[in-house]
Formats: sequence, structure tokens, C-alpha cells
Amino acid sequence: MSQKQLKEAFISNLNGTSLLEISAGLSLPPLCLLCRGLLLILHYLHYGKPVSSRKYSLLLDFLVLVSPLLFSCTVLSPIIFFIPFILTAFCAGMFSKIYSQRKREARVPFGQIVKEFQEACLDPECIPAITVFRVYVNVLTSISILAVDFPQYPRRYAKAETYGTGVMDLGVGAFIFGNALVCPEVRQKPHTAQPRFSHLARQVFSVWPLVSLGVGRLLAVKSIEYHEHTSEYGVHWNFFFTLASVRLAASLLLAVFPKHKAWLLALALAGLYQLLLNTTSLKTFILHGSDGRGSRLGFLDANREGLLSLFGYLAIYLASVQAGLWLLRRRSSVRSWLEALGGLALALLLLALLLQLCQACTEPVSRRVANLPFCAWVLAHCLLLLGFFVLADLALVFAELLAQGASVPCCWKVVQPPGRRKKRGVEAVQVGRQEKPSQPCLISAINKNQLLFFLLANVMTGAVNILIDTIHSEAAFTLCILHLYMFLNCLIMYLLHARNIVLKFW
Repeated sequence: MSQKQLKEAFISNLNGTSLLEISAGLSLPPLCLLCRGLLLILHYLHYGKPVSSRKYSLLLDFLVLVSPLLFSCTVLSPIIFFIPFILTAFCAGMFSKIYSQRKREARVPFGQIVKEFQEACLDPECIPAITVFRVYVNVLTSISILAVDFPQYPRRYAKAETYGTGVMDLGVGAFIFGNALVCPEVRQKPHTAQPRFSHLARQVFSVWPLVSLGVGRLLAVKSIEYHEHTSEYGVHWNFFFTLASVRLAASLLLAVFPKHKAWLLALALAGLYQLLLNTTSLKTFILHGSDGRGSRLGFLDANREGLLSLFGYLAIYLASVQAGLWLLRRRSSVRSWLEALGGLALALLLLALLLQLCQACTEPVSRRVANLPFCAWVLAHCLLLLGFFVLADLALVFAELLAQGASVPCCWKVVQPPGRRKKRGVEAVQVGRQEKPSQPCLISAINKNQLLFFLLANVMTGAVNILIDTIHSEAAFTLCILHLYMFLNCLIMYLLHARNIVLKFW
């Protein structure tokens, strides 16, 4: 077999992993975020000032926010279920230290602190969990697209061939979910509604970078004979085309149907698509081609997975628009966000029941087909990750209030409620604190140039695969390559952020 055939075989015919293992892995990014925040608060309590050095800030962010994820999906994957407990214990120890220092300075009952924490007023214009979710989906995807070519990356984490739940299968759906959370239909204010056709024209123009990247990737892959998994999207189709098509189709549908009923449209679309899969020969065509033997004759047959899975991805996008509208409801207090977490838990329960029902009555999860179980699975786990981030943010708000004056970048800002006097206990942070120069932050840096970050990851992944025999790499070498690859990408984003450069011109 040629090197190309070896690499294609290395990422083919896989069956995924368990839902429990994926859920355990999803708890790691929020715990890393919490660890980073608590370390910054402890630094403030010890030195009386935040970390101001860009060099040390980048190093801390990379070592705490990115490096643990690299280890957890490679050499530490056998103990993935223990890592969340280790990180939780580490966070609990830091919380204890912060609270003990607070107790020495001001003797306030813990119950009083909790009560005032629940009444604390948060900046309603910013929801950090959405930003962090989108950044981490990008980071995890960038790690996986290169790590999957190394033997240290467990085969069960890679994309499943036909049925199954791999970590990388979830990443595809999470990208759709994250894009929908910040789409124009979600961010648009009701009183600033614009003509529908003008809005559609703007959406058509806004997707040209994705189409261009899709064409560029197609030409590059075919010209250098780069290894590819044909059954993933087809011969010519790729994920950039899927992103562009889903966004255009959703904008068209939401220009006709009310966006606050997007979840009904999503359910109807996914349900109808699943009905067609079960009652017609559509599923056989997607899995086995027009001749039943994997033919690739004609454009539709050659790209059947990418084209027909658009129905499932569109359903995910529409449901995610509904989630985005719900999240952006004006909530200004910690108590209201704790209640919102209850709503997220209820949605998770309903989606979990739908997933179990679908798998029992129809078929297992299939990213290749993007069936109804796949849609329910993606939405449930995306809401789970988002809920974890909201919980981590609220924990950091509590720690910030204990420390009085400490601040964590990319975390909720506490504002002084109007007409409320300061209390002796936990003091709300003044609005004026937000006027201070922002601290260096890797999350903000990646967020400013997310598409560039993903594009660089794809280019560097290709370069590494061309230059290195990844399949026969040793563990130490693999970890060095992955860390260097991610650090270079993060460093470029950090330097652009430091110079306030945003490479977006569409």
C-alpha cells in the first residue's frame, strides 16, 4: 500500500466510542477554564495585581487551557474518566485557599456570602460562555484533525465510518451549533429588523469566504493527492461547503418562518428526513451508492453524503438558533442564570430521551447520514458543554467576589446594581473596573480570528502530514509535534490580537 492508502485506511472503518466517555471529555475544557481563572485570582491575592506580562499570560493560558486537552486525547486517554476528578480536586483546593484568605480579612458568614452572590448583578450585554464554547470547539477540532493521524490518538475518538459516536463526529455538529449561536438572526435586535431581501443578499455575500476555502481545499487535496476519507462528504464536497450551504438555507427559511419558532421547523425537518430514510431507498443510496456497491457516478452520487446530510445539519442549525435566542434573553443576575441552568438541564433530559427513543425505534447515530439520532446527540452534548461553561463562569464570579478586586479575562463582569448600597460582605465590583486595560487572554485572541485559526490549523496539518510519517511516530515525538503545532497557531493569534489586527474583510 502507498503512504496515501495507509493513511486513508488508518482513519477508516471505525465505530466511535461511548456517550459516557464523550461526556467525561466534555467536562475537561470548563475545568481547564476554571483552573486558569482560579490561578489568576490566587496570583492577584498574592501579588496584589493581575498578570500583565503578555509572555507569561500566553504561557499560562496555553499550559492550562490547551496542553491538558492534548494529553487527554493521546497518552492520557486510558484514564480519561479520572482526569475530571483530578482537576475538580485541584480547583476545590484553590477555592479553599481563596475562601480561607477571605475569611481572615472579613468575618462574614458563608450563608451571607452565598446570598449576596445570588443577588450579584452581571453584565447582561455579554455571555462569555458562548464565546468560550465557540473558541474551544475550534481548539478541539484543530487538535483532533492533526492528532487523528498519529497512533497515540485513540481510534475510537476518530470519525465513525457509518454508525457510532466518535469525538470528531461531535466536533462537526458542534461547529454548526456554535455558528448558529451568533448568527445574524440571533444577534439582530427586534427594533432594528431590516428588509428580508436585503438581509438575504448580505448573507449570500458573507459566505463567499467559506465557498472560496472549500474550493481551495478541494484543489489542494486533489493536486497533491493528499489522503482523504471519501465516505465522509464525498469526492468533491467538504465541510466548508456544508457550512456555507447550511447558513444560506437557514437564512432563507428564517426569512419566511418566524425565528422564535425555529425549533418546530428543526423538528419537522429532522423528522421528515428520518421518515424518508426509513421508508424509502434514500439511506441505501447514501451508504451504498446508486448501484448498491459504492458507486461514484455523477455529481450527486459522488457527493451523496455531503449533499444529503445537509438536511440533518440544517435541522441542527435551526434548533441552535432557537437555543441562541433563549440564551440571549436579558438576564442580569446570578440567580436568573442559575434558573437558566435548570432550563438547560430540562432541555438536556428531553434530548436524551429523544435520542434513546430514536435509537430504539429507528437506527443508531450516524454522522454520515446526519439522521435524527445524530441531531439529538449533537444538540444534547453541545448544550451539556455550554452548561458546563456557564457553571464554570458562575464559579469564577463567586471566586472574584471573594477576592474583591480580582478579575478574570473572558469571564462575566459584576456590575453595581443601581440604587443598591454596598454591603459589608461581598462587594459588587464597580462598573469603573471595566475601564481598565483588558488583561491578555488567549481566548480573546482566538475569538477575534476564528476562521483564520481554523484555516491555519488545516494548512499546518497538511504540512505535517506531508513532511512526517505520522502513523509510525513514537509518543514523545507525537506530543512534541502536537504542542509545537498548537503553540504556533496560538502564538500567531496572540500576536495579531496584541496588535488589534482582525483579518476579516467580508
